[in-house]
Amino acid sequence: MDNAIYTNLTRQTGLLREMQVVANNIANTATTGFRQDNLIFSEHVKHIDGGASLSMATASVRNTSFLQGALTQTSGPLDLAIEGDGFFLIETPQGQRLTRSGHFSSSPQGELVTSDGNRVLDTGGAPVFLPPDAIDVAVAADGTLSAAGVPLAQIGLMQPVDPENMLRETGVLFRADAGFEPADSGRIVQGFLESSNVDPINQIARMIEVQRAYEMGQSLLEREDERIRAALNTFIR
Repeated sequence: MDNAIYTNLTRQTGLLREMQVVANNIANTATTGFRQDNLIFSEHVKHIDGGASLSMATASVRNTSFLQGALTQTSGPLDLAIEGDGFFLIETPQGQRLTRSGHFSSSPQGELVTSDGNRVLDTGGAPVFLPPDAIDVAVAADGTLSAAGVPLAQIGLMQPVDPENMLRETGVLFRADAGFEPADSGRIVQGFLESSNVDPINQIARMIEVQRAYEMGQSLLEREDERIRAALNTFIR
């Protein structure tokens, strides 16, 4: 394959991946606790005979933005937001996961659960229990959960040991293979939910840029194909 075509194909593949990432960000603009993804492009240079070199770009690494999202007041006693660093600790069928989405409720069994039914864990990794008939539910800044003034548990506020290598599993759940520990900073705010940190205007503008860049690359491929066809026809004659 011609070097120009091969180089452009790697670029087109990267742009297609970025379009998918941007589209996912825009789709989750209203998702509570969602974290915006960005794609990192890297350049690979290969030296070939004659002192020339071939440069190719790939986009295979996602970089998640952990900037604080806006806090929206709901006044729900079990709607919790994190101000600053930290994540809620959640138990899923696949294991313990971290999330910034704090839209919780009490299950019929008296467990504090997420909207997906996953159990919320305390600082020690045990389920948090809250009787369905509990009154005057309050959550302190350090996560202490109480009802009628009686402390019941402390909701876990955790921080990954290696934030750079956290893996997104769903829109709001992250896997931290290196482990996690209690967060040094950050506070829990009751009656609020953290909005997505996606900047929709910036993402729409980026989508337009990526689309135009992809169209330009497609035009280059078509012109290169025509050039090769014309050269082959000339040689055949």
